[in-house]
Amino acid sequence: FYWLSTSVHAIHLSIGIGLIVRLIWREWRAPGFLLASPQVEVATLYWGFVDMVWIFLYPMLYLDGRSA
Repeated sequence: FYWLSTSVHAIHLSIGIGLIVRLIWREWRAPGFLLASPQVEVATLYWGFVDMVWIFLYPMLYLDGRSA
């Protein structure tokens, strides 16, 4: 379970980093793109989703069984 959940999180993290890099690249190619693009909001919501998943995975994987 540990390796599966960590791998799934790594995949989602890689996707999020790819989205951010893509937005940076598009802004570099066309200045002002980020001001009018809904893709910024989608990328930030996705990144927040990845953070929320990790907030729940961390206690389940690392803190479970440590209190006795």
